[in-house]
Amino acid sequence: MARLDLFIKRTGLLKQRSQAKQACDQDCVCVDGVPAKASREVNPGEVIAIALPDRRIEAEVLEIPARQAARNQRHRYVRILRQEVAAEDEYLTF
Repeated sequence: MARLDLFIKRTGLLKQRSQAKQACDQDCVCVDGVPAKASREVNPGEVIAIALPDRRIEAEVLEIPARQAARNQRHRYVRILRQEVAAEDEYLTF
């Protein structure tokens, strides 16, 4: 098992742990449809959904990495189920 924020960072879903923690604190991250805190433990088989202003990601946990996963090895740990990028004018406000 691993903390949700660490898993998100180690698998490259978000680049920094602080980004992952902030997304969790703002209820932008759900595990199996339930908003999750950064400290929540993640297990294989669970589905993580991340909804950010500029993109949405839904991914299934396959395995828990012990450390940062190399880019070419990330497919071993997470399966991207859906990924959407918002059009630039959808998230920019003036």
